[in-house]
Amino acid sequence: MNIAITRASEIDLDPLIDLMAAFYSEADYAFDDEIARVALARLLGDRSLGAAWTFRDGESLAGYLVVTFGFSLEFHGRCGIVDELFVLPEHRGQGLGAAALAVAEDFCRDAGVGALRLEVEHENATALALYRKQGFREHPRHLMTKWLALKNID
Repeated sequence: MNIAITRASEIDLDPLIDLMAAFYSEADYAFDDEIARVALARLLGDRSLGAAWTFRDGESLAGYLVVTFGFSLEFHGRCGIVDELFVLPEHRGQGLGAAALAVAEDFCRDAGVGALRLEVEHENATALALYRKQGFREHPRHLMTKWLALKNID
């Protein structure tokens, strides 16, 4: 594997949006370019929120990783969240997912984060196998979400 994993900055916004669109399309998630662009720009501009990385094979994009921060009493303070991990199909099966998760773990340790969480679709057997192999364990709980109407967030 000759892939470079590099921390993303604001100049990576457009390539990351393209990768997000590919990921969301493959996963059959709704994708709004404008909303994604605003959220990603905010993450890239504020290191207190987390970080993103690009994976490149030479000049070609191969995938991306996003880790954000949360806070949980159960996990003794700040926790890391693998918010998105996507590898383009032609680069899968080469160990890039495991390498990306190692980057996420190092980043979280350096930030004083003691727990790293993620979510994965139940039917995504390949991703589940990767995450289990890397030491992630399932909780006997349901992940639930309620979307909230946002007030002014400047």
